[in-house]
Amino acid sequence: MERFAALLDALVYTRSRNAKLRLLADYLRETPDPDRGWALAALTDGLDFPAVKSSTIRNLMSERIDPILWTLSRDYVGDSAETASLLWPNPETISNDPPPTVSEAVDALALMTRANVMADLPRLLDRLDAEGRYALLKLATGAMRIGISSRLAKTAFAQAFDVSVEDVEEHWHGQEAPYRALFDWAAHGAEAPSSEHLPLFRPFMLAHPLEDAQLDLAHYAAEWKWDGIRVQVVRVAGHTRVYSRSGDDISGTFPEIAAALEVDAVLDGELLVRGVHQGGEEGGAASFNALQQRLGRKLVSKKMLADYPAFVRLYDVLIVEGEDLRPLPWLERRARLEALVARLDPGHFDLSAVIPATDFAELAAIRERARDDAIEGVMLKRRDSPYLAGRKTGLWYKWKRDPLLIDCVLMYAQRGSGKRSSFYSDYTFGCWDGDPDSGAELLPVGKAYFGFTDEELKWLDRYIRNHTVNRFGPVRETDKSLVLEVAFDSVHLSKRHKSGLAMRFPRIHRIRMDKPAHEADRIEALKALVRN
Repeated sequence: MERFAALLDALVYTRSRNAKLRLLADYLRETPDPDRGWALAALTDGLDFPAVKSSTIRNLMSERIDPILWTLSRDYVGDSAETASLLWPNPETISNDPPPTVSEAVDALALMTRANVMADLPRLLDRLDAEGRYALLKLATGAMRIGISSRLAKTAFAQAFDVSVEDVEEHWHGQEAPYRALFDWAAHGAEAPSSEHLPLFRPFMLAHPLEDAQLDLAHYAAEWKWDGIRVQVVRVAGHTRVYSRSGDDISGTFPEIAAALEVDAVLDGELLVRGVHQGGEEGGAASFNALQQRLGRKLVSKKMLADYPAFVRLYDVLIVEGEDLRPLPWLERRARLEALVARLDPGHFDLSAVIPATDFAELAAIRERARDDAIEGVMLKRRDSPYLAGRKTGLWYKWKRDPLLIDCVLMYAQRGSGKRSSFYSDYTFGCWDGDPDSGAELLPVGKAYFGFTDEELKWLDRYIRNHTVNRFGPVRETDKSLVLEVAFDSVHLSKRHKSGLAMRFPRIHRIRMDKPAHEADRIEALKALVRN
């Protein structure tokens, strides 16, 4: 556990991506099984201990220190695990037991229940120093937040054992922690884990943003980038799974999609919800706000299935009836996909159409009109490109529509997590519900925690500390004087918010220190941007 704790500590204070990769690769090479496998699972959200939650930490600390001291310390530090690791009192009786290994800690945590966690978890914590306690609590709660993505961890694994990250991702899914078969393959030259008869996730091919370059449409095909969530639908040997972009199994959230695929295949597409016209007839794709009613639900009622019917608009086909099509050029895969769509349930699968543009100027004009449709922009795919995992230069590009902009007033702020735990970096902002000179109030319309530089973050943090007018637990209310120019992709009607609106992907575009708050935008201006 000490080495894992040292790794976490180093990763927290390392900004360079390459330096993070070196730290992870060294740890994976030098740490024995199964500790390195459990550590890798912890870093990639592959562990779950239901008995240990943030509330468990709070309850443990309330028995050991003054609750007010805990609340003030937690608010200052910004992270429950770090606060508890620093405030944990020395045990009355010094234990002769050495610190647990990662494997021992995982075994102990797996045996904990709500009935015994309040007694068993302290015994583990008493055997560790502050750094070890921090690592244990992070591992137990799954809230790492140390700037390590699953992709970065897999890249470090590939570097550690000199294998390709594409092969790592291909073999990763279907393996369970502590990944002995994966380590045997990469580190010891054993046969790669077999996934031939399992409905496993395959890594997506991704696109680079299209900057200023204009591409020759003789070499590229254009199609819509739809405003849903990218999914992969996999059927093998009678078993079907629906995976999100990150490889999470969401079959239970969209059971009708899993049930609809009756051909063994691996399909790449956009999961959408059908819009309903007046009179009850189903139409095309609805806004993302409609799809959001389905996301994250473990149980889906019959009413939910009826009110928000899901379908997949297909982009590509990776495998069909055991034949791997990924090495084929896009043009050939497209022909195979068009033939396959005719065999699929038309109520749950359709085809993303190719945009009939003759040149880049015509495509640009079509893209400008895209805001009226349920799309994010345009995809450009090289006609001879194979389907390759990750982002490959020159093959696929995404040309997203220009963001919408609106001026809002900062209302509330909250500390961030991880590296931002010392800064007020989560901002709630609002628009005026009428004329502010006539007594109109500000209504919250969104929340954002990115879009600004490090220097702007420091400036905003100082501003918030100097302009706080009220506190609600960890939340500070500011005087309503700072205008933020907010960029967002779309806005939708929402009954869940007092303003009646919900933004899609809001982010801070500019700090408008030059603009007085009463000149910020009105709710009506935002409502005018709602797509029907």
